[in-house]
Amino acid sequence: METLARAPACRHSRIRVETSRPAEFVDITDRIDANVAGTGVRDGLVNVQSLHTTAAILVNEHEPLLLLDFAALLARIAPEHGSYRHDDMAARAVNLAPGERPNGHAHCRALLMGSSASLNLAEGRLQLGRWQRVFLVEMDGPRSREISVLVLGTGAP
Repeated sequence: METLARAPACRHSRIRVETSRPAEFVDITDRIDANVAGTGVRDGLVNVQSLHTTAAILVNEHEPLLLLDFAALLARIAPEHGSYRHDDMAARAVNLAPGERPNGHAHCRALLMGSSASLNLAEGRLQLGRWQRVFLVEMDGPRSREISVLVLGTGAP
């Protein structure tokens, strides 16, 4: 039996997400699926990466009470009104932006989550478990966020 070779493919794109709250879990699974469908890649990997230091990418269940639990956990670990040296603009000497708001809590929360997730792609579909969804986790919103999506793999023969 003859095996047809599949052409290697690599596609990059960006997805913009507008958040509306200081802390928010935005389900981006359908947007990633649509993005992947347009690439022609059938089997490979999809890497989803936040381009921000106060936003994360998370794979978990989209259950409203669980998302509230996640937000409460982050608030307990790194409270918004805690004391963060990052927020002391008189002491900080690097990475300063005009009008920057205090966001040390958001950076500390981001430390607990990854800035990217690598997902398997088979037969043109993301390989996610029954309850798994992909989230952009906003920790310093509301903001306009950008996500880098890189699809690597092989196309149809």
